Amino acid sequence: MTQEFFKISPQVHELAERAQAACGEAFARIDDICEHNTLKVLAAFGEERVSDIHLLGTTGYGFGDRGRDSLDAVYARVFGAEDALVRHTFASGTATIVNALFGLLRPGDVMLSITGLPYDSLHSVLGLTGEAGIGSFKEFGIEYRELPLLPDGAVDIEAIPAAVQGVKVAYIQRSMGYSLRPSLTVAKIGEIAKAVKQANPDAWVVVDNCYGEFVEKLEPTQVGADLMMGSLIKNPGGGIAPTGGYIAGKKELVERCAHRHTVPGIGREIGCSLDQNKNMYMGFFYAPGVVASAVKTAVFAAGLFSEMGYEVYPDASKERTDIIQSVVFGAPEKLIAFCQGIQKGAPVDSFVRPEPCELPGYDSPVIMAAGAFNMGSTIELSADGPIRPPYAAWMQGGLNYTVGKLGVMTAAQELMKLEG
Repeated sequence: MTQEFFKISPQVHELAERAQAACGEAFARIDDICEHNTLKVLAAFGEERVSDIHLLGTTGYGFGDRGRDSLDAVYARVFGAEDALVRHTFASGTATIVNALFGLLRPGDVMLSITGLPYDSLHSVLGLTGEAGIGSFKEFGIEYRELPLLPDGAVDIEAIPAAVQGVKVAYIQRSMGYSLRPSLTVAKIGEIAKAVKQANPDAWVVVDNCYGEFVEKLEPTQVGADLMMGSLIKNPGGGIAPTGGYIAGKKELVERCAHRHTVPGIGREIGCSLDQNKNMYMGFFYAPGVVASAVKTAVFAAGLFSEMGYEVYPDASKERTDIIQSVVFGAPEKLIAFCQGIQKGAPVDSFVRPEPCELPGYDSPVIMAAGAFNMGSTIELSADGPIRPPYAAWMQGGLNYTVGKLGVMTAAQELMKLEG
């Protein structure tokens, strides 16, 4: 069937068939999780009495925006949280995370990253790179600390009790980011949260949940996390929400974030939804199925590139906790060829050849492939990586498995052309 529309070589087809044949058990597990989460979302829509009036938008101040307020309640119910703040005005996942951190932290407070060095785009916020001013932690007198990971990339649970003393925010990054450490399962996040609370009951456990929503049956807020954040152009937007982010967790903490997001003393009472409510509701409704397709795409990619002799993280047999699949190439030209191949399988801009370039918030040139309907959407099939050793790509997304599989195969074909 692929050959009818795309010129995929017989060699790639043979490798793909072998890889997919080995995915049966993993795919069945993914389907079970998808059914559970789909029904959970559907039940929340009913319990919150979502109506067509909630799909309409508001302008101006947005006072009394029923759709906006009801969507917050749907998110909170699905994520097992006391409250949620879902807004299209969060500019990115990083912006959502930073809003939450500055909502919680005050001058003199301490944040500890329990999962080692966070994702690159947070480095300037934490004062690790760039100028010390321009709104960084250093300018506000907030201290940043870091708990190194163990040599195998695991969290150092035994070191947590000493490390969290005097800490206000214990920060956890669920996904691997631009590293090759294992992403954290929800169960592991629960174990970390328990260790933090036993050692310092006053610390708030805050989770960057990007790429993890709906990959498992539970979310971090259901196992002890006080707050979590994510992006709507990743998992929970379902490929339909064109922008935005969410914060969910304890009511007191979400309220702090709402007052940071708009105006102290007014908080969540203002903020018009314009015409975005329908997109955000529909995206969230479709999200469990879209996430399942993305996870299947990742599992298939792990199998295929393993067949080709590349190192993959995680391997195809591992249970998943996020939608990310990394492949290590060991050479910049192979990383570039892979991303260019992913782009060839996209529905938008498939004719474009991505090249590495400097991007704000990153300390190395980065190549990004994303032929997406929403610019930068990583729930749609995408791949990216910094041009630095070990020259690995981090792939994620796939609105449906057929398209995701095709993109992985075009990437494999580009690599084979390079290798001759």
